[in-house]
Order: sequence, then structure tokens, then C-alpha cells
Amino acid sequence: MLREGKVSWQTTTTWKASTDPDFLTKMHRVLELYDAPPADGRVICVDEFGPLNLMPRKGKAWRPRRSPRRLRATYNRHDGVMHMLAALDLGTGKMYYRIRQRKRWREFLGLLKALRVRWPGEKLYIVLDNFSPHKHPNVRAWAAAQDIELVFLPTYGSWLNWIESEFAALRYFALNGTDHRSHSEQNAAIGAYIRWHNTRAEPKTNFAPDSPIRTWTDYPAKAA
Repeated sequence: MLREGKVSWQTTTTWKASTDPDFLTKMHRVLELYDAPPADGRVICVDEFGPLNLMPRKGKAWRPRRSPRRLRATYNRHDGVMHMLAALDLGTGKMYYRIRQRKRWREFLGLLKALRVRWPGEKLYIVLDNFSPHKHPNVRAWAAAQDIELVFLPTYGSWLNWIESEFAALRYFALNGTDHRSHSEQNAAIGAYIRWHNTRAEPKTNFAPDSPIRTWTDYPAKAA
């Protein structure tokens, strides 16, 4: 009866519609960069991942039957948090990152400077969200002087950032099911995964080719 009625068991989730009056313009700009990267430069998606707590993380693992792996419970966070600033180069599919104690405009500018050194002579198109350090006057001024275009996502449109899918994989393969006791240990696990990822990376193409966003001409009406 359920099959005949085309009914299936589904997860209930939430959707936050963008309040950005220029949503479609910004979305089309990002999709244009994804679909047809400019010949004069390189498209790079940037975002922060974290905060990186030291805590047991639930996950799944192969185990003998009736012998599940148990993780400790924690009640305090005595070692603070760290933050990962990362970049995804769409031309190669490789990720570049740094882990810092803060994620202020200074740390973000440091990441941009590292990207500029990595690809001298190329214009960089940086896709990023509206986090306030990304829009700091010092960041904007330096980027403009260094032939870097900051391409901001629509408000509440972080799902348009291609690096988000890579963060999901990072969380699944490097962090789920772990119980790291120090930041150095956890950072090493993250670094090991990214090295593994980069040795197998391929250029990023075809972002959400069958998604309804490709046909939206109005918003948020079409998102309902």
C-alpha cells in the first residue's frame, strides 16, 4: 500500500530560507564560477571548520557482535577549542588548511596570504560566507591590492559553498568515533585525512547539476 501510494519513511529536517534580497544574483555568480571557471584565474572555496573540541564523538565501526565500542562521557572542556581555516581548490580538488586558536580577521588574512603565495600570477576568486572577519576592511583592502576577488555567498546560503561537502567527509572519516585526548593528536588525525584526500583529489565539476536551484527564477517562493 505504501509503495502504491508513493510513500516512504523519510527524515524530517529544517530549511532556512535566505533573507538576502540579492539571493539570486549572488547564487548565479557562484554557480557561474563553478560551471565555467575564469581562464585568468583559480576558483577557491574557503570556510572555517570547528570549533575543534576534545570530546568523544559518536560514530560507527566494525566490531565483534555483542561487543560494541563504548566511549567515555565528558562533563568538562579543560583544553579549550581550536579552529580550522580551510580552502578547496576547485581546479585540482585539493584542500589546504591551517589550525589556529582563534579565527579572527588576522588568521583569515594569514590564510589568504598563504593562498596568494601558492598561486602567484593568477587571479584568485575566493568563494566565502559573510562571517565578519571575511569582511574586515583590512582584509578587503589587501585582497583588492593582490588581485583577489572575494565572492560572498547569499545570507543563509552556506550550502552553496562547495567546501561544505568536503567538511562532511572530513568529519566522517577523521573525527567520528574518535576520542582524542590532546589537540596535537586530533590535529594529526585531521592532517592525515587531508593528505590522503589530496593524493586522490580530482578537479571539481558539476555542482548540483540536477538540483531545483538550477531553475529558480524567484526566491524564496521557489524554495517552498
